[in-house]
Amino acid sequence: MPDSSPPETPVPHYRSLSAAGWYLHGVRTAISIPAVILASTFVGFAALAISAGMSVEHAVFMTGMIWALPGKVVLIGAINAGNGVLSAAFAVALSSMRLTPMVVALMPEMRTPRSRNWVLCLASHFVAVTAWVLAMEKMHVVPPERRTLWFIGLGSTLIFINMVVVALVYFLAADLPDVLSAALLLLTPLYFVTSLWGSARERAGHVAMVAGILLWPLVHLVLPEFSLLATGVLGGGLAYGYHRHVRVRGKAAT
Repeated sequence: MPDSSPPETPVPHYRSLSAAGWYLHGVRTAISIPAVILASTFVGFAALAISAGMSVEHAVFMTGMIWALPGKVVLIGAINAGNGVLSAAFAVALSSMRLTPMVVALMPEMRTPRSRNWVLCLASHFVAVTAWVLAMEKMHVVPPERRTLWFIGLGSTLIFINMVVVALVYFLAADLPDVLSAALLLLTPLYFVTSLWGSARERAGHVAMVAGILLWPLVHLVLPEFSLLATGVLGGGLAYGYHRHVRVRGKAAT
C-alpha cells in the first residue's frame, strides 16, 4: 500500500518565522471551521452548567483547567450526584484517559534533543480532540524545533475562545432549550469521526471506524457496562488484522 502521509519538509517561506511568529501561526491555525464547531459544543456545555446551578466563574475555570469537554460533563454529573472531591477527581481522570493515545502519538512529533520535559507536559494539557486533529493535519509544515511553540499557540487559543464563549452564554443566552444544548454537545464527536475519516493515512483506519460503528450496538446488548472498551478492542483488532493481511498480500505481490 503506498504511503499517503503528508510530506515532512516544512514549507520554505515558513523557515523565516521567529519564535513569536510560530506562536502566532498556531493562533491563526486555531481560527478555523473546527474551532467554530468546537465553540458551538461549549454553548451546550455552558447551558448544562447553568442548569446545574454552577456560577460563571466555576464554569469558565473548568473550561480552562479540564479543557476536554467530556471531563467537564462528568464533573458536573459528579457534583449533582453529591460525590466527594476524590471520587469526582477520579471520575474526571478516568474519562480523560482516552486522550492518552493522542498524547502518545503527538508528543514524539514535537520532541527534539533540546526539548524540556516540563514544556512538553505543558503542551500535553492542550491535547483534546480538535487540537489533536488540527495538529496531525497541519504540523508537518512546522520545523520540528518550533512545533511545541506552534502547538501551544494552537491549543491556548482554542481554550481561550471557549472560555469566552462560556462566559458569553452565561450573560446572553441562559435560557437555551435543553434539546438544543444536547444537540450542540454532540457536534464534537460527529466532527471527530468525519475528521478522522478524512485524515486517515491508511485504509485500516477506515476499517476500524466502520467496525466500531457496526459492532457497538451488538456489543452493548451483551456487555452494556463495558461496551465502549470491548468495541474498541474488537474493532481495533479487526483493523490490525486487515492491515497485516494487506501488508502480507503486498509483499507476496512483489
